Amino acid sequence: MTEAGPGATAARIGVWRQLVGQEPAVDTLAAAAAAAARIVEGETPAAGSMTHAWLLTGPPGSGRSVAARTFAAALECTLGMGCGECPGCRTALAGTHADVRLVVPEGLSISVAEMRALVQAAARRPTGGRWQVVIIEDADRLTEGAANALLKAVEEPPDRTVFLLCAPSDHPEDVSVTIRSRCRLVTLRTPPPEAIARVLNERDGVAPDMAEWAASVCGGHIGRARRLATDQNARDRRASVLRIPLGLRSGADVFACADELIVAAEADAGEESKVRDESERSELRTAMGGDGTGKGVASAKRSADAAVKQLEKRQKSRATRTHRDTLDLALVDLAGFYRDVLVASSRSGTVLTHPDRAAEVATAAAQWSPESTLRRLEAVLACREAILWNVKPRIAVEAMVTTLRQG
Repeated sequence: MTEAGPGATAARIGVWRQLVGQEPAVDTLAAAAAAAARIVEGETPAAGSMTHAWLLTGPPGSGRSVAARTFAAALECTLGMGCGECPGCRTALAGTHADVRLVVPEGLSISVAEMRALVQAAARRPTGGRWQVVIIEDADRLTEGAANALLKAVEEPPDRTVFLLCAPSDHPEDVSVTIRSRCRLVTLRTPPPEAIARVLNERDGVAPDMAEWAASVCGGHIGRARRLATDQNARDRRASVLRIPLGLRSGADVFACADELIVAAEADAGEESKVRDESERSELRTAMGGDGTGKGVASAKRSADAAVKQLEKRQKSRATRTHRDTLDLALVDLAGFYRDVLVASSRSGTVLTHPDRAAEVATAAAQWSPESTLRRLEAVLACREAILWNVKPRIAVEAMVTTLRQG
């Protein structure tokens, strides 16, 4: 059945088109943006419709950061509705609006120094826009000190400042319970495959057949669907990961498959980081005058070299995080395969995570008992947790693959 509520209508117009399959969240955010516009005009909106701090949660790929940027655009919209055409909407979505600050953790955490600087900047009044908006992606990566610095700002919010926190879960271990208690919660859901396929086709120009396939195997992760639909290398790496379960025939295969999994994640992360890293280094050296000629070049070059070393240190931390994130995505694919085997064994008729691997899933279901399949699934989940706790990825993966072979 097609949803016909106000969220379904709003989701098809203006900036709200960015949110795929999130009609309930659009309802809430569009109403809040309208209330915020009334506040700017000096009116009094309905109680509870707009607040100064929001926590946007949802599963990976549901579009938490997209929802935050979309809401920021609607808040800065000169029409107060997220038209998508005015300068406020366009610059907020493009990340160039002077009053919209975006914090994306470069490494494995967000430091207290970074958060203090952000809170100080957020205390100012909007320079040209309607609201001062602070978006914190991966708010679950806040260190304890950074969380305390943010808490003070959330407890005593400046006028016309809105904090938008994005996190994969609203569990107390992910985001400080004191911060959560001061935020309005908006929960995003996993977008349905048909909605993902539609946006790939209409917005990204992906052929219908490819869009439908990518939407069916992405696990509800919109960014993953786009990458699978447009990048042959990404499709090849996914295929190599899903060959592992039935490819473990001997002891030597354990190390070969572990190596293949690590290399695939490194290649995926390397492609994502390489262009950005080189661009950042070039821009920094140019800004510091390290590539110049003439008087004073030696001093400028020394300063530029020092700045580049600091940049490379941050890039190394970011690369570690990106590698772990891409490896985790591969492990999610593996977990999905074993889940599918359990589904096939139970004959429940539930939709498979990897419908294009139905034949391999059926083969595995015929060979393995449900108990051994469950042990394999638990090994994948244990590997994910071990990497989260900073166990070296290769050690964690080799231990996992050993269990995957033994069952």
